[in-house]
Amino acid sequence: MDDTLLKLLCCPTCKGELLAEADALCCATPACAKRFPVVADRPILIDHDRSLFARSEYSKTCELAAPAARKSLDKVRTWMRRLPSPSINLSATRCFKVMEQRLTELAADSVVLVVGGGIQGKGLQTLMSVPSIRLINIDPSADSAALVLCDGHDLPFRDGAVDGVVVQAVLEHVADPWRCVEEIHRVLKPTGVVYSEIPFMQQVHMQGYDFTRFTHIGHRRLFRRFAELESGAVAGPGTALAWSWRYFLSSFTRSPRLGALLSGFGRVTGFLLELTDHWLKRCPGALDAASCTFFLGTKAEATVCDKEVLRAYRGAQRKAKASAAQSAVAGASLSKPS
Repeated sequence: MDDTLLKLLCCPTCKGELLAEADALCCATPACAKRFPVVADRPILIDHDRSLFARSEYSKTCELAAPAARKSLDKVRTWMRRLPSPSINLSATRCFKVMEQRLTELAADSVVLVVGGGIQGKGLQTLMSVPSIRLINIDPSADSAALVLCDGHDLPFRDGAVDGVVVQAVLEHVADPWRCVEEIHRVLKPTGVVYSEIPFMQQVHMQGYDFTRFTHIGHRRLFRRFAELESGAVAGPGTALAWSWRYFLSSFTRSPRLGALLSGFGRVTGFLLELTDHWLKRCPGALDAASCTFFLGTKAEATVCDKEVLRAYRGAQRKAKASAAQSAVAGASLSKPS
């Protein structure tokens, strides 16, 4: 295993040092002493006693997910991406450029964790093209292209080990997103940068592994131990409508095959709806009905209070409230005797 990577890793259970053996990594803490297998050059750093992912899921599937098999899966995923789909992203490329600038200013070489990075997220090529930034993909799926197989609830990385974290459309799929964000905060250096995307107006996907949705300010509160650089909509009402159209069609049948056909038809016919988000992105109401929101921030020790979170609301209702208040003031002024 790469010595540089090994120095960043730790036991997911006790955060102790890991020692490399022939086919495993072992915790050096006597009270823990857990052993984690390495299959196809990838460590499986999962505490199965605390994780949703069972040990049996990794007994043989990791070997099936060898490079040749992963290439076949990647070809299928690449072909699928060519189909029209409700997956517009208005924020990632711009935010990754900001992230790149901050990272290159702070250090000659940087390490960025891509949590749930088994599949490349949109815009990530911006960071991948920078030689001084090393991306480490981590994911619990053995079928993914992740370098380290782990659970986001217990990141197997040392305190303050990495310069940046990217978590795109992942936190809705974890049982406890608050715990995962605390782990992100822990592994980041004091100057660390995080970029997060979470859906708001989207239907269930990834079967049962879909737990949570967040509004824009709910997303901000989730990252309340971070200082905000920027936040807003990844995709707006047009994309939300495209998702609804696809799921509306597929709900008319109980047949999985027919449902997939109807969903595919909805995907092809509904993709034009998402293009309206380019026009709607500056409208306050679009944030209230966003399909997905983003947060870009830096690690902080102070926790943002809920009053400050509420002040972060920028939707259409804030504008309406302000207009009502202005009308009341104007009415009061007119009613005064001259």
